[in-house]
Amino acid sequence: MAHRPASRSVINRLLYAAQHSACPCHGCRGGGAHNPLQALNQMRKFATPVDAPPIEKEYAFEVAASNLRFGEGVTREVGMDLKNLNARKVAVFTDPIVSKLPPMKMAIASLEQQDDLPFVVYDRVVAEPTEASWRDAIAWSREQDCSHFLAVGGGSVMDTAKAANLFTVYKDADLFDFINAPVGKGLPITQTLRPLIAVPTTAGTGSETTGTAILDITSMSFKTGIANRAMKPMLGIVDTINTRSCSRELHISSGLDVLFHSLESYTAIPYTERMPRPKNPNLRPAYQGSNPVADIFSMWALQTTVKWLPRISKDLNDFEAMRQMALAASFAGIGFGNAGVHLCHGISYPISGLNKAGPKYKHAGYNVDHPIIPHGVSVALTAPAVFQFTAPSSPSRHREALAVFLNTTPADPSISAIPDADIGAHLYEAIARFLDNLGVPRGLKAVGYTKNDVPSLVEGTIPQRRVLDLAPGIGDIAGADGREHLTHIIERSLEY
Repeated sequence: MAHRPASRSVINRLLYAAQHSACPCHGCRGGGAHNPLQALNQMRKFATPVDAPPIEKEYAFEVAASNLRFGEGVTREVGMDLKNLNARKVAVFTDPIVSKLPPMKMAIASLEQQDDLPFVVYDRVVAEPTEASWRDAIAWSREQDCSHFLAVGGGSVMDTAKAANLFTVYKDADLFDFINAPVGKGLPITQTLRPLIAVPTTAGTGSETTGTAILDITSMSFKTGIANRAMKPMLGIVDTINTRSCSRELHISSGLDVLFHSLESYTAIPYTERMPRPKNPNLRPAYQGSNPVADIFSMWALQTTVKWLPRISKDLNDFEAMRQMALAASFAGIGFGNAGVHLCHGISYPISGLNKAGPKYKHAGYNVDHPIIPHGVSVALTAPAVFQFTAPSSPSRHREALAVFLNTTPADPSISAIPDADIGAHLYEAIARFLDNLGVPRGLKAVGYTKNDVPSLVEGTIPQRRVLDLAPGIGDIAGADGREHLTHIIERSLEY
C-alpha cells in the first residue's frame, strides 16, 4: 500500500521526539549525554535505608465489574428490573439536557408502566461535576431516602448517582471522608450500598462498569474522586441507540476517554510491582496495575476505538460505529476499572480544574454556560508525550499499541524493525496524527495554557497518587513523586 509523503510538521515532530526520548532507565531526561554523578545522585535519592523494613509488593489481583446488558432498545427493560428488585422508591438521576432526550423518555416510560413503582427525578446534574454540585445531589438524595437508584446519562450523571447513593447510606459522613487520599481521608466503604442501575448515554467513561466517581474540587483547582468496588452499579444497561443524539464533539471527546482508558491501563505498571501489599484484602485498591484479565478487555477496546471512532467523526449516521464504541466503552471500563489509569488522566485533572479560573476555554459543541475542556480532550492533550515517556518501561506493549494505530501487527517488518529505544518516538507520532485527524486541539497552548502555567499543572497533578502510583517510571520507583518527569511531560505537551 502506498504511503502519503510526510508533511514538514510531521517530520519536525518526529525528529524532535527522537531527540528527546526518555532514557529507558528513567534516570535522565534524555536528549543529552549521561552524567555519571547525576545518575549516582539519582540512585541515592531513591535508595532504601538499610535499617528500613522491606516494602512488600503485591502478589494478587481481583476482578470486579458490574453486570452488563447490551442491546438495541434495552432501556425499555429498566422498569421491570427495578420492579423485580422490589424497589420501594427509585431516585432517578439525569441532567437538564438528557432529561429531554429519547433515552430518558424511554426510561421514564418504562418506570411508569409498572404498577406501584414510585420514583422521583433529580435533573440538576452538571457536566463535569463539582464539589458544590455533588453536595446538592447528596442533600436531595438524603431527603428523599430512596431504596434504589437509576442513572440515565453520561459519566457525570452516573458518578453523581454513585456519590448520592454512598452518602445516603453514610448519612453523617462528610464528602472528604471517602475522597481518595491524600486529598481526602480515603476511608474504606464497609456498609452495603443501595442497588444502582446505570444507563449510559455516551460511549466514553465506562462508569456503568466501575466503582469510580470523579468530581472537580474547585477550591483546589483539580479533579479527584472516590474509587471503591462497593460503588459499582449492580447493572449497566448499554443501549446501542442511546448515543445517537450526541453531537460530533461529544462523540469524539467520549471516544478519546475510551482510547486512553484502554491504553493507560494496558501500559500501567504490572500489578506485581504495586507497593505496598495491602494488609487486608478488603484494602486492595480497585486500581491494581495491569493484569492478564484487564489486558484482554483493554486491548480489544483500544483496537475497536482506533478503528471505529474516526468513522463516527466523519458520519453521524454510522450507527454500526456507534454500536461498536458503546461496547468498547464498557470493555475499557472493565479494563481500567481493574487495572487503573495513569499519567494522561492524572494530568488531566488540573488541566480541567485550572481552566475555570485560568484560560476559560470553552470547547465547541458543548451547550453549557461555563468554561469547559471536555474530559476526553483534557486526557488527550498530553498523550503523545506521556506514551513517549512510558515506552521504555515496556517496549513490547508500546510496540503493540503502535501497531494498532498503524493498522498492522507487531510482526509487520515496519514495526518489528524499530529498535526498542525508538518505540516511544514512533508512538508519539502515531498518537499525534490520530488526534490531528479527529480535530483535537494540538496541545495545551491550543486551549489557552502557557509555559507559565506548567508549575501549577504539576502541583495539581502531584496529589493524584491513586493514578500516579500506577505510572511506569513513577509508581514503580520507591520515594518518587515524579515532579521532574511531570514537568518535562507537560512542557512537551504545550504544542506538538
